[in-house]
Amino acid sequence: MSGSLFHVLNISRIDMLTKMDDLDIVSNNVANINTSGYKSNRGNFQEMLEKLNYEGVTLSSSQLITKQGAIHETNNQLDVAIQGNGFFGLTIAAGKTGYTRDGQFLLDASGRLVNSNGYPLVWTGTIPLEATEVQIQEDGLVRALVGDDWIDAGIIQLTRFANPSGLTNNGNNILLESDSSGAPQAGAPGSTNFGTLMAHSIEGSNVNYADEVTHLMTLQRAFQMSTRTFQTTDTMISQAIHMRKA
Repeated sequence: MSGSLFHVLNISRIDMLTKMDDLDIVSNNVANINTSGYKSNRGNFQEMLEKLNYEGVTLSSSQLITKQGAIHETNNQLDVAIQGNGFFGLTIAAGKTGYTRDGQFLLDASGRLVNSNGYPLVWTGTIPLEATEVQIQEDGLVRALVGDDWIDAGIIQLTRFANPSGLTNNGNNILLESDSSGAPQAGAPGSTNFGTLMAHSIEGSNVNYADEVTHLMTLQRAFQMSTRTFQTTDTMISQAIHMRKA
């Protein structure tokens, strides 16, 4: 009898810990509801069995939700959104590339297009320091106004993955390739299986606030149930121990 009670106690403990892991995912989604280009995550859970006995559930992985976020127009000439498939490549360390849908770019002192954290965009060109205006076209061509002349400054390519849901989170709204995502495939915006670019625009977060709040309420009820089960089982074990001592 006591062994069965300890088994229930352990399952309740595991369930509470799992709910807390799921809560972290939901909280991160809600916290990034206004983050440009942010892709929400969901937890994938797996039952644990030992000799066909139920041992609770565990968070086996988190999955990136890659659906398109709403696109909003801005007044910034360096803001650019992706309509369709693809990611911007960013150089985040020597020989290491990260990927993002956040197209809010700035010019640094060297004329490089960089994101808000200073990571340079991976592209083929450089904006001349004397340029007074920049245009980003839907096919990725970047043009700069130098004096009275428009010049071609370079081309922005996009990167796609066979399974973008398998990308891993590196923080700062940057994703990394993984074995699950497959190798990166570069291509021109507008070509087959690649989206197009929209200048003076940014893509919003794809977090659905109503869905996250509903999930949060479900998690709260489930956590309370696991807590009550844990407390009740703990009380029963304590009573059983006292009865043996009596």
